[in-house]
Amino acid sequence: MINSLLTHGSLAARDDMHLVTWPDSSLLQNCEIGAALTEALRQQAAHSLADCAFGCAPFGRVTVVPESDWLDGLTQKLAAALRGLCRKTACPHLVLDTSRWDMDDKKHRAIVISLLHNLFNLEYQVSDLGYKKPADRAVRLSHLTLWCLPHQEHALSALLTQTAACAKGMIAARRLADRPSEHCTPAFMVSDIVRQAEDYPQLRCDVLDENQIQQHGLGLLHAVGKGASNPPRLLVIHYDGCDEGPFGVYVGKGITFDTGGLWLKSGEGMYTMKYDMCGAANVFGLLVATAELKLPVRLVGVLALAENMPGPDAMRPGEIATSYSGLSVEINNTDAEGRLVLADAIAWAAALRKEQQPPHYIIDMATLTGAVVKALGYDITGLWSNDSALTRTLSTAAEHSGDSLWPMPLDARFAPQVESRIADICNTPTNNAAISTSAAWFLNRFCPAEIPWAHLDISGTALWREQGYSVASGRPVPLLIQHLLETGEVK
Repeated sequence: MINSLLTHGSLAARDDMHLVTWPDSSLLQNCEIGAALTEALRQQAAHSLADCAFGCAPFGRVTVVPESDWLDGLTQKLAAALRGLCRKTACPHLVLDTSRWDMDDKKHRAIVISLLHNLFNLEYQVSDLGYKKPADRAVRLSHLTLWCLPHQEHALSALLTQTAACAKGMIAARRLADRPSEHCTPAFMVSDIVRQAEDYPQLRCDVLDENQIQQHGLGLLHAVGKGASNPPRLLVIHYDGCDEGPFGVYVGKGITFDTGGLWLKSGEGMYTMKYDMCGAANVFGLLVATAELKLPVRLVGVLALAENMPGPDAMRPGEIATSYSGLSVEINNTDAEGRLVLADAIAWAAALRKEQQPPHYIIDMATLTGAVVKALGYDITGLWSNDSALTRTLSTAAEHSGDSLWPMPLDARFAPQVESRIADICNTPTNNAAISTSAAWFLNRFCPAEIPWAHLDISGTALWREQGYSVASGRPVPLLIQHLLETGEVK
């Protein structure tokens, strides 16, 4: 993990340090950089980022970012700039001047939280998976110093702890999601997660193999996975941060590769489908972050893992499968498999009991529909829920963490979208309307009305798209950690 510390007052600058500051900072004025260079950087930073890696002693590099970018929590220009600057750097030590932010301002705190998540995530790069020869003498960010004002220290110290732990969970999820699908099969995900869970005494795992999935009546998960040579799994992860009290459940879609099944995708549409398990990976990442923070809560993660392949035993369009809840489902589109595995996992989650009590809430996350990207783009997660209070607390956590979401409608007007003439329900509408919401309404049928439930469609936000490439982002782990910290609903 990137080492981090707080400091204020004088700063012992070195040539392996990269200072990032703002034009009118007292640190910039008093850090012994030449007066001419300081003034040139300030003038350029009045309208654009100013960056200098030569002649800026006693630092090795100095970047002055326009003041407006420090206060931009919407497009997060500062975080985007620093990700690019720090990914390829000659300075392993970043000094971040935090003096511009008011830590009593919730919008400023959200900017800091989001930025720290970005910086701590720089510890991991896709090349770390070992499939690509690393660049010779590549310098990586290894130290982060926050230069602050004395009255900021307490708040920033808490945020450093929170974001470092959250980033560790995000990286655990990203390492899984970025692996190629020939390696990251359902069985591999189970074995790798069980191995990592051994590092945390609060985590324990239960696994259903393909035979147990059938025996327990998870007919939808079986239907999706039966066409693949790598069989499906259901992984249940328990986090016990306390001995009693209510518990929340997080459900993740884990399609380790999605060809569309017999409803075959185009080659271009299939290229990033190893990432169709990001929901499941992020549930695991959330539990890792929770364990790192040692939160006194009880949580359960339910991961529905399968490949959607067009083998001889693959599910056919028009096939009918019986879900764990008992509802029969007409599968009229085999490329709408995510909602099938989620439906069984949500029903399984709803049946869980601790001290004879059902879950306090269920939140599922999934790269479920391309339609949510058309509606909200790549930066905002879609939210559907049967509970207004859960919608409010998730929306507040999103605002405070900088991990954005947008509530979408969900009511009985969308019920006709999933009606079937031959089964209790079908998995896709025939009119190609309200695709994301009809998927959410389908899932809604598998959660009892008395259990608060929310669905997060992360098709846009589960990936970072930079320089023509896609990599896993670890979102919405920051949102959900913030939600746990703020609500106090699960104790």
